[in-house]
Amino acid sequence: MIGLSMTSYRGRTLEEFEGWLENVEKLGFDFVELVSEWPNFLTRETWKAYADVLGSFDLKVTVHAPFSDVNIGSLNEKIRRTSLEILRETLDVASNLNALVVTVHPGHCSPASRKFRGDYNRVHKSSLRELEKYSREFGVLVGVENMPSFPILDVQMPERLAELLEGTGLGVTLDMGHLNTVGFPFGRFLELLGRRIVHIHLHDNSGESDQHFPLGKGTIPWEKVLPRLRDFTWALEVTSIEDARASLDFLRDIGEL
Repeated sequence: MIGLSMTSYRGRTLEEFEGWLENVEKLGFDFVELVSEWPNFLTRETWKAYADVLGSFDLKVTVHAPFSDVNIGSLNEKIRRTSLEILRETLDVASNLNALVVTVHPGHCSPASRKFRGDYNRVHKSSLRELEKYSREFGVLVGVENMPSFPILDVQMPERLAELLEGTGLGVTLDMGHLNTVGFPFGRFLELLGRRIVHIHLHDNSGESDQHFPLGKGTIPWEKVLPRLRDFTWALEVTSIEDARASLDFLRDIGEL
């Protein structure tokens, strides 16, 4: 199945959301990835309005949990607890929406976490174990996402993601664009985490930064890697409907649609 992320959506109203869904369905996508970020947060108060609009379409749903200002690795316990409660609410909402999977970001670094690395690892792993409990509580599949090259971001390499997830039953969302910014260790990722993969994010870049280009406009060797990922849901994380259309054309050209 292939879906389109709300990274390609710029609206704020339910009317605009409906118009976007019409375009998504016309392009032939199987699902949409709802991104719970400003100005379109999915909460216990708002989810039903989105569900009502979605009810007019034959589209399944995946969810990307909030990540701005959220840090499950924070050494400030109030911030960490609030971050976990936000993710718990997201999983509750995702369950109501019958979401196929929820993607979450791992914790990220701060001056304190760099100085007190052992404490940071301890609270980070504790948060991931708690996230696993929420996954079981609401019956929602969770994929922890690998991060792109950026100074404060943790979990950029597969070895680090494997280290943090050890001892948990959490899944992994493999973000191909992110992986390309850290040298594209695709084989190593599959070796260490292949059994945990539950979802794939597709977008392209030059390898230098997280540019979210349409597929085929960067340096990722799609023809070589996509045949090894056919068993998973694919969510296109491009920035416009036009880039989504171009990406679908590219996938058809290389025989993957």
